Amino acid sequence: MIREGENTEPLGNGVKIIVSNEHKFWTDTVLLANFAKPRRKDIACDLGSGCGAIPLIWSRDNVPKSVTAVELQTDACSMLSRSIELNNLSEKIKVVNSDLRELDGKVQMSSFDLVVCNPPYKATGTGIMNFNEAQKIARHEILCTTDDVTQAASRLLKYSGRLCMCQRPERLSDIIVSMRKHGIEPKRLRFVQQRHGKAPKLFLIEGKYGGKQGGLIIEPVLFIEKDGGELSDEMIQIYGAYKEDYI
Repeated sequence: MIREGENTEPLGNGVKIIVSNEHKFWTDTVLLANFAKPRRKDIACDLGSGCGAIPLIWSRDNVPKSVTAVELQTDACSMLSRSIELNNLSEKIKVVNSDLRELDGKVQMSSFDLVVCNPPYKATGTGIMNFNEAQKIARHEILCTTDDVTQAASRLLKYSGRLCMCQRPERLSDIIVSMRKHGIEPKRLRFVQQRHGKAPKLFLIEGKYGGKQGGLIIEPVLFIEKDGGELSDEMIQIYGAYKEDYI
């Protein structure tokens, strides 16, 4: 089940994820999984799921009702499929190996309560390209743009369903414009800072499909660390059952 170049990482509560140098997850993935906070009855979709950290973190906490993990890269889908088998989660998580722009006939449209995406952070033509093909796709808008994500989400979501994303602060206007273009109204925004005195390094945003314009709530800043460099109390709480293996 575990192939050469892969290993398992514990997520807590007995759940493990298969990762590799090409397909792994970072703190922003954990933050997005927590920010989205699905309900037990929710039907959710993770666009660009990679090795599947978000569906597996949610399933660790026995939420939501079901998750469809959409991922273009075949090797990442294989890793997630084997993680699902390893954790006996085949009834909760479904893997769809597809471009998120080509989901017709593969998933049911207008059927999801929640869509999440940790999209590529770098717009086309910006930033230094990574030589690793998998990481290049994950970090740069080569095969997937912000508009692709919000358009796909607008077709997948039920009326009043939620889209949750994370992105770099310099892309905030891009996200808001794209959400509104596709009928998703931004309703909740939270910035993430490494510690006090540092500029935000990330933001988390939630939009409602078909929501009335206005009413955006700016939540308190989330600090990764205390001033001394140790994890903040909130970060320890967010890591939850995962923290004992992380710290």
